[in-house]
Amino acid sequence: MTRLSSAVPAPDPETPTGRGCPVRHGSAAVPLSGPEFHTEPQALYRTMRRDHGPVVPVELPGGFPAWLVIGYRELHQVTSDGELFPRDVGLWNQWENIPEDWPLLPMVGRPMPSIYFTAGAEHRRHADMVGPALESADPFEIRRHCEELADRLVDDVCTRGTADLVAEFAEPLPVLVLARLVGFPDAEGTDIAQVLKDLADGGPEAQSAHVRFGEHMQRLVAAKRAVPGDDVTSRMLAYHEPFTDEEYVLDLMAITAAGHLTTADWISNSLRLMLTDDLFADSLAGGRHSVAEAMNEVLWEESPTQILAGRWAARDTRLAGRDIRAGDMLLLGLGAANSDPHVRQRIATEGMSGQGGNSAHLAFSHGEYRCPFPAQEIAETIARTGIEVLLDRLPDLALAVPAQTLVRRQSAFLRGMTSLPVRFTPVPMTGDFS
Repeated sequence: MTRLSSAVPAPDPETPTGRGCPVRHGSAAVPLSGPEFHTEPQALYRTMRRDHGPVVPVELPGGFPAWLVIGYRELHQVTSDGELFPRDVGLWNQWENIPEDWPLLPMVGRPMPSIYFTAGAEHRRHADMVGPALESADPFEIRRHCEELADRLVDDVCTRGTADLVAEFAEPLPVLVLARLVGFPDAEGTDIAQVLKDLADGGPEAQSAHVRFGEHMQRLVAAKRAVPGDDVTSRMLAYHEPFTDEEYVLDLMAITAAGHLTTADWISNSLRLMLTDDLFADSLAGGRHSVAEAMNEVLWEESPTQILAGRWAARDTRLAGRDIRAGDMLLLGLGAANSDPHVRQRIATEGMSGQGGNSAHLAFSHGEYRCPFPAQEIAETIARTGIEVLLDRLPDLALAVPAQTLVRRQSAFLRGMTSLPVRFTPVPMTGDFS
């Protein structure tokens, strides 16, 4: 749940618009697109670090300049200083050049009254409402929902002997759980799962999906205002400070959308590690590694959110020898920072043979605008419980295609699988042992 977005449609961020009059860094800027981001991002980050240091001048699709912070210490510095580097998109010095159909606009966003697109005191006002509403969710109840819904998804494929673990398990599970937590009946959870899939795909259905998503949340707010329940929406509505219906709707969209793709990718990336890394798979089977350790390893090595937008400089400053101008965009290179040799060397010095037991990663960002801790716990519970149920029900899962043919999402910002085909011995559905 790294990013709390407004869930607006996300067209392919790698397709330039060819419009606008951007101010460029110059020929040294690294284009923030290309197959290297999808295949070997860590190799690309090493090249960036060698050629540019911890703060890299980059060029976004359409030719717009930004700074990509790939140093662990520098990223920690940026995210710790909310006054110098606020998450205030209104500060961006490129707005006059940005066309309405710019592909990255959904990721960058515009100022709006939601927890993700507000800064300073206004952000804290939203966080003070949303955080306790999430934190009050019963962890045992969350796990029960996860187990029940994961079993239901496994039942849909278990007698078949084959499945796509992305489309048929990792993607729907987080949405179905979150739909229950915010207060939707299961009948609507399935449609919300489809809505968020259409949004994530960024295809022709994305615009109508966004409208449907907002309509779902508007109906939910009205229903919970009339008949409150034990759910996140009712707790938000009961908060002592009033919010507008638009604010409630946008925050609920942010909560649900944030938990969708990042948690789905956390599940699928962890399963890919277990299915393709022989040493890890053998260690897991022998009880020397746990599912939680595999998931933590993924947050270090293949974090679902590789690059996060963003922070904007409140005034002219310097960072790692770079002249940062007021209004410049700084992109948080979470995936790159986790591979910074400085932090890896420190882990090795402390006697850690790997990252599986170390939680100093930046996968959830850092500082005031990081993913709220209750949201991190919910995402971890969904992912871990889902994987445990899957492995318990289908213990002989095996990859059905060569590992090298697996396809990554075509994005420099997000890292996940487009599919994960597996085969297994067919088993009965839950409760069906005839």
